[in-house]
Amino acid sequence: MNIGNKIRELRKQRGITQEQLAESIGISFQAVSKWENNIALPDITLAPVLASYFGVSMDELFDFNLKKIECAVKSITDEAYKYRESNPAESRRILEEGLKQYPANDILLNNLLYVLNYSENPDETIVVASNLIEKTSQNDVKYDAFRFLAYAYKSKGDYESAEAAIEQIPEIYFTKLTEKAYLLSGKEKFEAAGKQKWISFENLLQMMWKLAEYYEENGKVEEAIEETEKALNLISIIKNAQFDTYIKYFGEQIKRLKNKLYTINY
Repeated sequence: MNIGNKIRELRKQRGITQEQLAESIGISFQAVSKWENNIALPDITLAPVLASYFGVSMDELFDFNLKKIECAVKSITDEAYKYRESNPAESRRILEEGLKQYPANDILLNNLLYVLNYSENPDETIVVASNLIEKTSQNDVKYDAFRFLAYAYKSKGDYESAEAAIEQIPEIYFTKLTEKAYLLSGKEKFEAAGKQKWISFENLLQMMWKLAEYYEENGKVEEAIEETEKALNLISIIKNAQFDTYIKYFGEQIKRLKNKLYTINY
């Protein structure tokens, strides 16, 4: 039995209308109608709400279909990710098509934030991020949405709201990957440490560039050059092709900064 038929059966057993069900769980009655007519599936996060409302287990309510939704959503996000950098418009199209099938799905909306242009259209990002923050039960998704919300407000010149948004993200000095690397052994230890190594290294490069930006903004061009050259040297030691874009970017910035320094001195 599919989810839509099960919801219709439980609703009728309870003797309520689609409108009454929708009002009770905080959604539109059109969404309920789409479920029951097998046009769309409920968001995964609504599973415990529906199960609690009808007094059934989630296994009874969703059975295998919950896993099916998760797999389908992952397939959509994997496909969209292929185009995230090279063709954001195509990535967005794939995600929006997915949202037609799985309305308000947290994971799809979270991925959509990565291809919305918060610089050119910050209000669009603010709407999506705000809605996601309000409804999601997943902390990682919520904090990521706060991050995009902050960038969008900054693009609007609203630094007070940007700071308020970023302050909602907790400061955590460890990750699941670091703890896995410490606690586990064998292949699990190796994979966790390997993933965290590259994440940490890229963060280091980005923070070194932020320091260089600060130095330049405050008239310390020589310090900016020195910090950027250090970052470039680290990449040469690591020797990983995934950081080739940083080599090109940092090289261009060093050249620009040296020209700036020459202009200042002469």
